[in-house]
Amino acid sequence: MGAIVAIVGRPNVGKSTFFNRLIQRREAIVDAVSGVTRDRHYGKSDWNGKEFSLIDTGGYVVGSDDVFEKEIDRQVELAIDEADAIIFMVDVESGVTGMDEDVAKLLRRVDKPVFLAVNKVDNPQRMADAVEFYALGLGDYFTISSINGSGSGELLDALVEVLPEVVEEESELPRFAVVGRPNAGKSSFINALIGEDRYIVTDIAGTTRDSIDTKYNRFGFEFNLVDTAGIRRKAKVREDLEFYSVMRSVRAIEHCDVCILMLDATRGFDGQVQNIFWLAQRNNKGIVILVNKWDLVEKETNSVKEYTAKIKEVISPFEDVPILFISVLNKQRIFKAIETAVEVYNNRSKKVPTRKLNDIMLPLIENYPPPAYKGKYVKIKFCTQLPTPYPQFAFFCNLPQYVRDPYKRYLENKLRENFDFTGVPITVFMRKK
Repeated sequence: MGAIVAIVGRPNVGKSTFFNRLIQRREAIVDAVSGVTRDRHYGKSDWNGKEFSLIDTGGYVVGSDDVFEKEIDRQVELAIDEADAIIFMVDVESGVTGMDEDVAKLLRRVDKPVFLAVNKVDNPQRMADAVEFYALGLGDYFTISSINGSGSGELLDALVEVLPEVVEEESELPRFAVVGRPNAGKSSFINALIGEDRYIVTDIAGTTRDSIDTKYNRFGFEFNLVDTAGIRRKAKVREDLEFYSVMRSVRAIEHCDVCILMLDATRGFDGQVQNIFWLAQRNNKGIVILVNKWDLVEKETNSVKEYTAKIKEVISPFEDVPILFISVLNKQRIFKAIETAVEVYNNRSKKVPTRKLNDIMLPLIENYPPPAYKGKYVKIKFCTQLPTPYPQFAFFCNLPQYVRDPYKRYLENKLRENFDFTGVPITVFMRKK
């Protein structure tokens, strides 16, 4: 379970630059999320071996100045509600502004760690200018330059110090999170599952202190349903709904085993849905995609096929994901959806015996060895599954550095073909023998 860190502050102080810098620490995340930058509001980052989810509240602000003020207040409140720690960014060029003072006022009332980051400090003169930010009453500050990264090390050292320890919760029951954009039909899906008769044994207040876990047992299935849909919906305006649902999804995804990603068939697999998909995949969670409101779509021949192909094209190379077409309203294929989620959960926790793994994989490798690189031949002698909560495999060979991604993908595909890991991200490591 990762911690959540939010970056707040008024527009144009450099929040996004800093954010992009942090999530690019690991190459895997350079494309934090495919799609235009205004979609890139969250990613995973790590520092000194501690992972955390990072949320940039910046990109959500739209409108004129007075709207700005309201929006910023609202985002700061959201960040205060949801995050484990907050980075408050200000800009040394413009000094302390009225808006900064407003944000500081909100943050002074919080009992969460707040880090004041004074940005654009790239020479000694500006270092001296930064002193005026003591006036915000938030104590010491960190001087950084998000363009060239100077100073960010000290800030991150202090930040990861205070983040809660990561605990892999051992829950006996699988946890399924229903995620997706607002109005995709998540609440109705959960209600249809639980049924008006309420087959709920208990309502456990979730560990996240606000996502509600519903224990579900019916038709021989038993699991916890993590509901992101109906949680403390604030009676606020629509603008922050998107943002709120994103923060909610981030938390729910961190805490579950399988994500049931729900989308509205009439809207398609759009940027926001893709964001949630990639986030689940990066977190190595099982994934089931439900296309809801299928009854509202004009059908031509093969339309399920075409729709499926379109989604697979977008999520490639991780295409081995179940895609179900349902209608919550007509209760079509709802239980099939749960059945599939249970299968994906079982796939995620599957352990392949080492002997069986080698018996199947080594002949395949022999028939199609890794291509020679710089005249050197790679020999893979042995493979084993690592004892992690999700499928990771180590292949031992003489020259691990010469095995390229396409070959790793080949190995992953063969693992999928032979052991059924549908719906689950797999990691393949090359290790020195």
